[in-house]
Amino acid sequence: MTTRSVLFLVFTAMVAVSCQRNAPKKQLAVRDTSHYTKEEYISLTLDSNLLNNFLARDTQYAEYIRDFYQRRNYHFAWINASGVTEQAGSFLNMMGMDASYGITAKDSSLSTLYDTLIAQGDKLKASDTSIPRAELLLTARFFDYANKTWGGLTSDKARDLEWYIPRKKIDMSSLLDSVVASKSGDLAGKEPVNKAYNLLRARLTKLSALEKSPWDSIHIEKKKSYKKGDSSSVIATVKTRLLALEDLKESDTSHLFTAALDSALKIFQTRHGLTVNGVINQSTVNALNVSPAKRIRQILVNMERIRWVPVDPGGNYILVNIPEFRMHIYENDKLAWSSNVVVGTPANSTVIFSREMKYVVFAPYWNVPPGILGSEVLPGIKRNAGYLARHNMEVAGASGNVIPASSINWSKYTARNFPYIIRQKPGGANSLGRVKFLFPNEYNIYLHDTPSKGLFNETKRSFSHGCIRVSEPRRLATYLLRNDSSWTEKRIDAAMSATKEQYVTLKYKLPVFIGYFTAWVGSDGQLNFRDDVYGHDAKLAAALFGK
Repeated sequence: MTTRSVLFLVFTAMVAVSCQRNAPKKQLAVRDTSHYTKEEYISLTLDSNLLNNFLARDTQYAEYIRDFYQRRNYHFAWINASGVTEQAGSFLNMMGMDASYGITAKDSSLSTLYDTLIAQGDKLKASDTSIPRAELLLTARFFDYANKTWGGLTSDKARDLEWYIPRKKIDMSSLLDSVVASKSGDLAGKEPVNKAYNLLRARLTKLSALEKSPWDSIHIEKKKSYKKGDSSSVIATVKTRLLALEDLKESDTSHLFTAALDSALKIFQTRHGLTVNGVINQSTVNALNVSPAKRIRQILVNMERIRWVPVDPGGNYILVNIPEFRMHIYENDKLAWSSNVVVGTPANSTVIFSREMKYVVFAPYWNVPPGILGSEVLPGIKRNAGYLARHNMEVAGASGNVIPASSINWSKYTARNFPYIIRQKPGGANSLGRVKFLFPNEYNIYLHDTPSKGLFNETKRSFSHGCIRVSEPRRLATYLLRNDSSWTEKRIDAAMSATKEQYVTLKYKLPVFIGYFTAWVGSDGQLNFRDDVYGHDAKLAAALFGK
């Protein structure tokens, strides 16, 4: 990297820090001193008055910057007597190549300093009066970059976006120690982000290349579709599009619907959560027409979410991805198995949060929640005295004792003043099915079986009142109890078919993450996209990019 190019990036760093002066101040994390080692520092040192003056003008990262230089006795980190260090060049180059973090802002107040540095060219010396400020700006720029690239939006903003999974904490000072202490300044493998982040970031380069190419919409006649053996000019256009997206491996400009096209379409449909049938239909064409620019923005939105999640979730955990309508079981941080789920409707959206799985409940009662009590059950009872019996329901007091329905004057009660509990008794017709899985939380959300098995065959599965229905409840119960030898498959089957509710406390608690990701790279290496079922992408995009 030439001195001139490095200086240009230094100026870019100055611009970016200046533009962030009014951003929300981030709390200084407790420093992890295990990364800090005594070393042979650059001989140049900062004047403490200059440091104080700099921090007085730019206070967003003042605590971080002061802490960093105090611990190294005010020695320079980025610039030595020969000019900018290799570590500084590597860091600046990393910022310049990071497609997920483009800096476009300009600040004319810094142009004079920039011109002075450029004019010196290869004669740049660290003793020049402008160099200490460049040193400090580089340090401030690192903290700004670390906050944005690895930390993301503040937790307050994330909460406004209905994200309730606890945010990871970043020790940025420790990271900076690692960068300036390494010979190359390379952060590869040390970035404090979940591995899913870099998998997505790597896809931006390919999509950026497609963004520069024409992306005209593909049109098919209404209610028209094409399948293997058909011939049409539309088929040739679809082949070209699938080749650009790398779902089709070899170029083919013919109008014939081939076996290779059938396979490519099935790959594309799988990646986009569509019905996998190898047919060119309207839903497939709609997905093909989404421009690379929109997909890039979708990736950036999801990279922002991934910035918030734990770097290492802990080895074994359950992830429910709402827009995917899938549950994934991870062992030693590797995917063990997955199954379909049904999540809440947009009006009864499933909450994004995390807790520990603690209980398996066999043959559960279903306590009717207030919303359903007021809108469905009480009106049904008032219309028909046989409503409770027909739905296998009963009335219970606070202690669980059964109360005869005939003893209640139903006409005087609403959902607000009803003093009892209406619950559905255990059995195959129970709304929770034959087993539920509890990770206690204030949102009253849990996983459960269901008698409505047909819904799992739907492509879009947002049908519940907020809880999550699992397609393989017996398999999940067996998995959660696998370390308890007393719970054989035969005993699990008997408990699920019982008429009496049974709570089982798990010996080993398992983290459960209810997430919301509309773009990710799967365990098979495929880039996936899904619809923004609750509109969370749109809200986050507005916060990141503006309206």
